[in-house]
Amino acid sequence: MKLPTLSLAICLAAGILAAAPITAHLPHGLALSLLIALGCVLVGCALLKLRRANLAWTASLLAWFSLGAAAAQIERLAVPINQVEHAAGSGQLELDEPLRWRGILRADPLRLPWGVRYDIDLEQVQAAGKWAAVRGGLRASYFFNDRTPGNLIPVRAGERVELLARARLVRNFGDPGAFDYRAALEQQGIDLTATLRNPALMQLLPGPTPKFSHFMARLRGHLLNELDAMLAPVEDRAAIARAMLLGDRSFLDSQQIEPFRETGAYHVLVLAGLHVGVLAALFFWAGKKLRLPVVARALLTIAALCFYIAIIEDRPPIVRAALMATVYLLARMLYRRVSLLNVVSLAAIVILLFRPSEIAQVSFQLSFLAAGIIAAIAQPFLEKTAEEYRRALEHLGDVTRDARLAPRVAEFRLDLRALSAWLRSKLPARLGGHSDQLVVLPCRMALRLWELAILSVALQIGMLPLMAQDFHRVSFIAPLANIPAVLLTAMIVPLGFASLAASTIWKGFGMALGRILGFLIAALAASIHWFARLPSSSMRVPSPPSALLLGFLLAAAFLAAAILSDNRRASWMGFTSVLVLGACIVVYPFSARFQRGRLEVTVLDVGQGDSIFVAFPDGRTMLVDAGGLPGSSYVHGMRPGIDVGEDVVSPFLWSRGLKRIDAIVLTHAHEDHLGGLPAVLRNFRVGELWVGRDVESAAYRNVLAEARAKSVPVIHRLRGEHFEWAGVAMKVLWPDTNDPARAASNDDSVVLRIEDGKDSLLLTGDIERPVERRILADGDELTANFLKIPHHGGKTSSTAPFLDAVHPAVAAISVGEANPFGHPSTDTVERILAEGTRLLRTDRDGAITISTDGQLLNVRSFFTCTAPCSELSSPAVSPTDASEAEAPAF
Repeated sequence: MKLPTLSLAICLAAGILAAAPITAHLPHGLALSLLIALGCVLVGCALLKLRRANLAWTASLLAWFSLGAAAAQIERLAVPINQVEHAAGSGQLELDEPLRWRGILRADPLRLPWGVRYDIDLEQVQAAGKWAAVRGGLRASYFFNDRTPGNLIPVRAGERVELLARARLVRNFGDPGAFDYRAALEQQGIDLTATLRNPALMQLLPGPTPKFSHFMARLRGHLLNELDAMLAPVEDRAAIARAMLLGDRSFLDSQQIEPFRETGAYHVLVLAGLHVGVLAALFFWAGKKLRLPVVARALLTIAALCFYIAIIEDRPPIVRAALMATVYLLARMLYRRVSLLNVVSLAAIVILLFRPSEIAQVSFQLSFLAAGIIAAIAQPFLEKTAEEYRRALEHLGDVTRDARLAPRVAEFRLDLRALSAWLRSKLPARLGGHSDQLVVLPCRMALRLWELAILSVALQIGMLPLMAQDFHRVSFIAPLANIPAVLLTAMIVPLGFASLAASTIWKGFGMALGRILGFLIAALAASIHWFARLPSSSMRVPSPPSALLLGFLLAAAFLAAAILSDNRRASWMGFTSVLVLGACIVVYPFSARFQRGRLEVTVLDVGQGDSIFVAFPDGRTMLVDAGGLPGSSYVHGMRPGIDVGEDVVSPFLWSRGLKRIDAIVLTHAHEDHLGGLPAVLRNFRVGELWVGRDVESAAYRNVLAEARAKSVPVIHRLRGEHFEWAGVAMKVLWPDTNDPARAASNDDSVVLRIEDGKDSLLLTGDIERPVERRILADGDELTANFLKIPHHGGKTSSTAPFLDAVHPAVAAISVGEANPFGHPSTDTVERILAEGTRLLRTDRDGAITISTDGQLLNVRSFFTCTAPCSELSSPAVSPTDASEAEAPAF
């Protein structure tokens, strides 16, 4: 078998994926998996003795399947008893109050524009006055308002510290499709996050001698400082250099990253196969120039890669790429020609045996999909095309080599020889002897560009399904934009490390090289920005259906098999299938994923903010606000928080299969309501933007500017307006004036009442007591089966008369977990419950969905119910009856 490790890797991965159902249905799944694996090995050995190789191979595949299932179960059981995430999640460790934590600094403190970040490997925690051993990672941040951080204690990686802080488990937003922040931090070894309120709450303790990893972390800190010093005049270049050389993306802002994403060149900022390949080629070439034997060259390159892994931050992608390079170099040491696909498969086997959970990581999937595309599609195709011509360029004057080549290639070689003879006759005598090189060199360069173009096209097409599924982006310009990006990266990476090395010996020489490095980085950024400015360079797409993803991957596998077997007809069939299915991913000719004929309102979990999605019975859609975290505005040119519009609201909308929103409503211009709107306006086709009062605020003006840039009409809504969509009546209850205001106010919120048959829903924004009184005094119809509680349940809203008038059966509070404002107020919650209302909260229940056909109101939430878990008839069921009718899952 030509590709044995590929079959083994597939069986191992299948076993890992099957581990969860095995554990769920079999009480002794681990023991059974190990017994089956052992039994298959014994049976396979017996079959080999009987010379039944095919049956022995089948037994081997089953053994690897069982081994994968066992490895996944062992990994789950291997979590230490004192793991902090397990202890906090199970209630053994209470995190409601500040606790004293002790641990070893994993890296030097990272100074950011808004503060300092400490990553700590925990050793002990003081709970109930007693110290207890604990394991895990804590990320503590100290925020300040300017560049003077205050009286911070000087600490380095490997030193023991103690701090007093209220730590929190990393929490994901409870919405379909939301960014998996917990998994992202778990990959970095972070289980808890905390805010250090005062530098005096951290102190240095006596500790053990730092480990080798801590000295490497200190070296990394030193190298990062050297990069900053070299590129200090232009901070953007330093941020790119930190990312491309040492994996520190902390200083890359979303606005700086966006052009790289639009052009499909973001991979140059993420340490992975490209960077490892450049370094491996550099050291292998250096060994060749030093006339080292192949074994010494391979060992030198492997040692360099190991050192590189030790000093970088974002290690998993680099470890995977370095492992592939190491397997390949070991084969070269044995003077063996190895299939690249076998190398990739063997690396996957090693990683999955030790870390089975990696299979669920997006970076793992992207790494091995990219490597598989290169090994199974691009490389075989190039071997049958460009490789033949590349060999034809060797020893052009040797006519005895012509007969070994294919006729078309031999003819190409004859043409080049004739061209060389013509040049020789035209050039001066001293240059005529180099005519062969003058002919061959441009051809070599053209072939290298061709290879790079084929690799770029193959990767962009092959990775299309995962890019659409995980990043909701398709870049049309990526095959072209990646050619200069890859070429410049191949120069930036070795020059960057040469500059750092030179700087340690001779500062002046290092700074001189740093200027050249800065020029190349500027050229890279300019190239990316130029391609990003081209019209329609990329587009955002919803998550493709699972069947379409599976079909695409099967078609790609069929294409790879056809290319490897040199079946041209099958290759064309596979290529056509890949293009057709890829076009379906891009065009997305599918209906949105919600039930037609019903009104649906979903209160999204956006933390301390508001965002509500409304789907109407005829398929029209509306988004009321788009969240925005307090404190996520720009500080010294960088955003300290995530972009809720990009990372939470947009993924939810894409998960529902949406490309267009008919109307966006901005209730009022506070950051926690409008912060995510610019991203939503960029990512979707929007019919109209509804606003209440204009305000003189930079954030609000930014939203209006984004709307104008996308040709979205801005409509001011005013009290008394009413309209109907698909039989659903909407009425604006507030504001009562659209006169511009100097500053945003909660009491300027747009209030909407939506009525569908017997059911009605009231969306209140952040109105407070004065507006509640005004609406009551105006005598509007307020009764509603569902109420979005105003102002996150704060004590200045939800007065008793207002709640009596609305008399909701179900109410939802959009609120952030452990928010600093104390929302929701205890008094407010008691008033709501006193109405007999069933109360849900986004911080506990996640996204809350209410749907109705005009007769029955269904309620479900993300964390507690995945299907409708209550039905309220309207309006005959009283609030008390409604409360009793709901499932106990709430």
